[in-house]
Amino acid sequence: MGGLMADQMNTSQFWLQFLNIHVLLFGGATAFNSYWDKDEGPIGGLKNPPKMTEWMRMASLIMMFLGWLWALFFGVIYFAVYGVSLLLFWLYSTPLARWKSHPQLSLVAIAVSTGFNSVLLGCIAAGESISLPVIISALGASLILLSLYPVSQIYQMKQDIIRGDRTFAVEYGADGVKFFFIVSYLFGMIFFSAGLLQIYPYPAVIFFILGLITGVILLRLLLRLKGMESEYSSVMKMKFMASLSFVIFLIILNAVRYEWIGDTVLKSYF
Repeated sequence: MGGLMADQMNTSQFWLQFLNIHVLLFGGATAFNSYWDKDEGPIGGLKNPPKMTEWMRMASLIMMFLGWLWALFFGVIYFAVYGVSLLLFWLYSTPLARWKSHPQLSLVAIAVSTGFNSVLLGCIAAGESISLPVIISALGASLILLSLYPVSQIYQMKQDIIRGDRTFAVEYGADGVKFFFIVSYLFGMIFFSAGLLQIYPYPAVIFFILGLITGVILLRLLLRLKGMESEYSSVMKMKFMASLSFVIFLIILNAVRYEWIGDTVLKSYF
């Protein structure tokens, strides 16, 4: 999304930082969180998560800090935004703060670190400064991402309660998770499309229409959930397909705009 909202594209720099964010930052953050969670039940697409050991915690921190050091070569703003995400991931998982155990703070941490900041970093990596449309779309992207975030927590509630983690699902229950999806997804679609509309009118309209259709499908699936472990596989497939569709849409638009696939008929429309 950040690359799409930029007015230019430094392709090699963009993809190198894509790897930095998704492998070193997000990969490290996921491993760091897994170390402290020590989940034994289904989590994050893994039905039987592996046991975490001490070296994995150190490796996760090294990954994130190496990525942060790399970010320094792309400017102070990029370095600062990356650092904010790293800090939020640490606050989310560490026992010293454990934002994950606070419903509202956990949402803030995930929305900013994984959603909002990612779009800003993508825009800067593409070679462009941050503008108002970028901020609006980044807010929308974070809300869309956040809408499905608490869903998998429904299947972790027993372990979270034992650990003392007052997650969103523990605090508000399955019904609260479903209501949150409706509000967060809808406003996310509005903000995302509003930002995109200022740069690409036709794709923005198409995205909004397809997004609403997808939202209705997701809502119907969510309303059927009862929190039984047998549903977990279906829930993960739902989250995976929703995320994959979102990413494919953005890749196609980027490919057309920056001619990653050469001149096409689609370019005349987008």
